[in-house]
Amino acid sequence: MGGDAISGTQAGNSGLSPSAPEIVLREAFVRRLNEQGFEGDIDLRVSSRLISSTDNSVYQRLPAAVIHPRTGEDLNRAVKAASEGDLTLAIRGGGTGTNGQSLTDGVVVDVSRHLDRILDFDTEAGTVTVEPGVILARLNAFLKPHGFFFPPTVSTATRATIGGMIATDASGKGSRIYGRTSDYIETLDVVLADGSDLSVGQLTAERLKEEMNGAGLAAQAYREVHRVVTERADEIRRIFPDMNRGLTGYNLQNVLLEDGSFHLARLLAGSEGTLALTKKVVLRVRRLPKYRQLIVVRYASFNDTLQDVQTLLPANPSAVEVLDDRVLAKAQQDVTWHALERVLGNTSALPVKGMSFVEFVGDNLEILKGQMAHAIMLLESSSHKPIDHKAVSDPEIIANLWTLREKSVGLLGRPDGHRQGVPFVEDTAVPPEVLPEYVSEFRNILDGYGLSYGMFGHADVGCLHVRPFLDMLTAEDRSLIRPISDAVAELTKRHGGLLWGEHGRGFRGEFSPLFFGETLFAELCRIKDVFDPKDIFNRGKLAPGGAGYPVDRIDGIPFKGGFDEEITPALRAPYSLSVSCNGNGACFNREPDMAMCPSYKITKDRSQSPKGRALLLRSWTRLRSLPEDAPDRAMLPVLTEELKASLDTCLSCKACATQCPIRVDIPSMRSKFLSTYFRDNRRPVRDYLVYWLEPLLAAGRVAPRLANLLMHSPASQAILSHLGLVDLPHLRPARLKTGSQVSRSWLRRNRGNSRAVIVVQDSFTGSFDGVLVEKIHALLTQLGFDAKLTPVWDNGKARHVLGFRKGFGVTARLTLKKLRALAAFDIPVVSLDAATGLMFTQEYRDIAGAQPIPTVLPLETFLRQQISKGTLQPVSASSENSGMTVISHCTEQAARPESAGDWAFILRHFGVPADAGKAGCCGMAGLFGHQTEHAKMSRDMFEQNWARKVEMPVLATGFSCRCQTERMAGIRPSHPAETLISVLQERL
Repeated sequence: MGGDAISGTQAGNSGLSPSAPEIVLREAFVRRLNEQGFEGDIDLRVSSRLISSTDNSVYQRLPAAVIHPRTGEDLNRAVKAASEGDLTLAIRGGGTGTNGQSLTDGVVVDVSRHLDRILDFDTEAGTVTVEPGVILARLNAFLKPHGFFFPPTVSTATRATIGGMIATDASGKGSRIYGRTSDYIETLDVVLADGSDLSVGQLTAERLKEEMNGAGLAAQAYREVHRVVTERADEIRRIFPDMNRGLTGYNLQNVLLEDGSFHLARLLAGSEGTLALTKKVVLRVRRLPKYRQLIVVRYASFNDTLQDVQTLLPANPSAVEVLDDRVLAKAQQDVTWHALERVLGNTSALPVKGMSFVEFVGDNLEILKGQMAHAIMLLESSSHKPIDHKAVSDPEIIANLWTLREKSVGLLGRPDGHRQGVPFVEDTAVPPEVLPEYVSEFRNILDGYGLSYGMFGHADVGCLHVRPFLDMLTAEDRSLIRPISDAVAELTKRHGGLLWGEHGRGFRGEFSPLFFGETLFAELCRIKDVFDPKDIFNRGKLAPGGAGYPVDRIDGIPFKGGFDEEITPALRAPYSLSVSCNGNGACFNREPDMAMCPSYKITKDRSQSPKGRALLLRSWTRLRSLPEDAPDRAMLPVLTEELKASLDTCLSCKACATQCPIRVDIPSMRSKFLSTYFRDNRRPVRDYLVYWLEPLLAAGRVAPRLANLLMHSPASQAILSHLGLVDLPHLRPARLKTGSQVSRSWLRRNRGNSRAVIVVQDSFTGSFDGVLVEKIHALLTQLGFDAKLTPVWDNGKARHVLGFRKGFGVTARLTLKKLRALAAFDIPVVSLDAATGLMFTQEYRDIAGAQPIPTVLPLETFLRQQISKGTLQPVSASSENSGMTVISHCTEQAARPESAGDWAFILRHFGVPADAGKAGCCGMAGLFGHQTEHAKMSRDMFEQNWARKVEMPVLATGFSCRCQTERMAGIRPSHPAETLISVLQERL
């Protein structure tokens, strides 16, 4: 074990309730931290500690505390506060490590919240200066307008931090031409174990002598590293493989360069925070390539996919990425799969068992076309006989295809029954020419245990990601981690490769002697001892120092599954998605145009993210399952309230239900939790008002003027404000002509009529946006359809959000009964609002059970289908129409990402210039933006993204989006259908 003072691994005790000695150590650290003038956040909450106890690995290790430095100097203060060596410091960035790199039972130093600033950009020098918490995708978004990018491309780019990439010396796609993170470090500012600063860059031999002749810890470190790389030069050449994926974790190979210069950053990169803490880095960046081309190749066997990599390399692609059939099967369940179907179609001559993405980048299009032609010639003459191939040049389609590839790591975590793909031997690398033989033997190991698995990765450089499917809730499957790891380590070594080819070592430090050899491993231990004599940095990882703490073993750290096994089946079933969360961290993205997750984007508090909430939910179910006398059980009341606070800021937008690769649907579990929570706690009066919202709206629609007068009078406003509701919209139901609603006689006359259509009025659009209802009815009539409207149907959305499960069930069953009655007449039924329309494929499924739910088409899907059938003739574009951008509701964007594109296609079909756009959450989401306690957060969400969007002409499909924009910006964007009917009527 790592030897930290705070631990706890026995049944029912994960360390949630620290012992008296543990509390003394923690309080002493916090006191010293405050005495040093620490400006960041110090978080001792149970929820925060739990959220930092996991990453994307199989492990769970509860820290004593979590701190969030606000300034670079806070890192110095943290190190000085830990100088006694009682508690270790583990620096953490994106938290996406696959082998417990940042897990500790000491103090987590989370740099992602505050140390995320881009400090400087020098266009002439081609350098950018960043803090360690800067996210790769946000850095590249900053660089893109200047024509630059940071080349190492990891699949977790939307949440991986630069500090984390330095810690593991990350590389990713395209590394055969772009290299890895350490290749781009100009200077690296770090905090040493004595709290002092050190700035390292490439030193000349003369400058190195000056540094070694100095006094202090930095000089000692320079002297020791120089000694090792000079005295052990021959051993280093013998041990370190000649591969694109180098031997990271104290990379001795590239510190002393051929010209005599010395670059200590090469050693620090990949050291996983065990030698120093990264404070700031100056990175070299490169010009963006002007052109990007892609060939997608399908194969009938994965072995042929691997064999053909060597066939393709003479064409000099920038990357060759491969996916096996298991990954492809998972990908077909993802919302982004439609992008791939558009490229290849959904059928092939043979079953597809493997796929390659072959990319070419450059500034000369003719050269790229030549490379593409060369690659295609090689494919067509290959003995491995691909099924087919497709060249792609559209940048948007290429980006979508790479997004699908990037999701592979998460998709394999999607459960198959009780098993899901787990990482522990998942980033091995071998010389590319031996990859097919190596994979064959790797598969033999896994097949010998009767396991299924998925494989994908960077085949051009011999790095393959493998995730065996295990049920980590069983001791039997957990026991397989050891023998499989040992066998794969031996196999990889025998083929001249590495057990850790990309993601760092983490808890796999015990395998260091196997790959470094005993001589060099002893030198690593000496380097660690010089840099960190009290072993305060990420103790138990990579190499032991002289303080007496050994390296952790892969089966000596608690497994997440061991804790989850303690959850009773009765509690595990309704919250199974929380247990399935594998920590891939897709919800930690800060992409402004991505719907998931608005509350995290605003607060940067991971307890307000889907992963954080999932972890708290599974921990809550575990504590409820434990015996009353179990140590952890005592923390149930505290955790319950912290979980409730976390869920209170969830907007129930359901983006996590689809954009999360595991589909961790927090809103559905939130509803179940609230139902349970309020059995023992008093509900606020506001909840009961919302419970009766739809019946009250029905009454208001009868006399909307009177209802508005009553609802918006000073007295009513005061009452509503007291209840915590502000700025409610005015009622404006549809004013429909006689005969516009569905009747039984109309249904009988139009049974099976292809020109008939039924439009469902939901309670929100039908109550507050009747003008849209009128215009959609007019649009469908104008297009030649016999369109009829249902009465306004209650949907129960508000009841579901607040956890009124029984009341929601009543509403849902009544709505489904109405729908089934209509479906009997074989007439298309369409919905208007995305959030409520999608309930037929989401929330109502739990109510319907095994009984199928009749199809309710989104309006744009219905119209596009009609266009495809040739029913609706195209209209020439008018020069008077300016271009519009269609932005779909965030729930719709996540569940049906093609929605905005469908509307843009429809508008263009009728001569209206339009494109599909994206935006994050507007901050409304039902009543969230009208709740007093969320008003500021709601406004901040709008300002973060939508405020800039509505400066240009936009069309918004969501009622919430239109309502919020009118509240915040004073303008109401039109629905696409409103624009379309206006244009068509003008042309009459």
